[in-house]
Amino acid sequence: MDKVFSADGTVIAYEQQGSGPAVVLVGGAFMTRGDFAELASLLAEHCTVISYDRRGRGDSGDSPEYDVQREVEDLDALIERVGGEAMVFGMSSGAVLALEAVARGSAVSRLAVYEPPFITDDSRPPLPADYVAHLTELVGQGAYGDAVAYFMTAAVGMPAEAVAGMRQAPFWAGMEATARTLPYDGQVMGDTMSGRPLPADRWQSVTVPVLVGSGDAGAPQMLTGGRELAAMADNFALHVFPGQEHNIGPELLAPVLTGFFTTGEQA
Repeated sequence: MDKVFSADGTVIAYEQQGSGPAVVLVGGAFMTRGDFAELASLLAEHCTVISYDRRGRGDSGDSPEYDVQREVEDLDALIERVGGEAMVFGMSSGAVLALEAVARGSAVSRLAVYEPPFITDDSRPPLPADYVAHLTELVGQGAYGDAVAYFMTAAVGMPAEAVAGMRQAPFWAGMEATARTLPYDGQVMGDTMSGRPLPADRWQSVTVPVLVGSGDAGAPQMLTGGRELAAMADNFALHVFPGQEHNIGPELLAPVLTGFFTTGEQA
């Protein structure tokens, strides 16, 4: 593990492995750098891979007030550490953070994303209007378990009784450990889980090649949102993984990402 300082002085913990063109991996809700261990190892056969703890998670620090721009600056600090330009892969809400970073001028030469969790149709209920506010209230009360449960029901769409059963599972403690950052992901997502089409100008400043990955066997809004994102401009391309859901195996992702990052292949 190594550390880098972000623009506001926050310490961001990361791991680096492999050699070749630099790729930074951006995790979604609950994810820490360890969740990318297998994918990072596979990509490191062809690339220099950076996996990191987003602020407020794992070994990284945090700041009293959250702003999406701070997370963009965290990514910028990592990119600067590996030479001033990198390619990026973003998973779930981390995909949207990566899109925001490129749109705001981060030095990213290629971007791949997998299933940004957009809700752009009526295939499931949108997020409640007070979703981020309620999450923030729960976290402020230290009710991390309730925050996780609210995320799983309101954002993921799981039945409440299924989530109640999950509270006894061994992995629940790990989810509670990063629950304080769930409002961060809510702010990153903005209004993209509202049931309305993606704003046409949201990422119009993204001009680098973008590979949009999605499975075709998961929640239907995921593929719908992926198709909508990929249709935004000619530099966006869709890659559908047959039979896959949101939790795709690294062994399936790695060959596609390697091709995109090393040769420009988009299918």
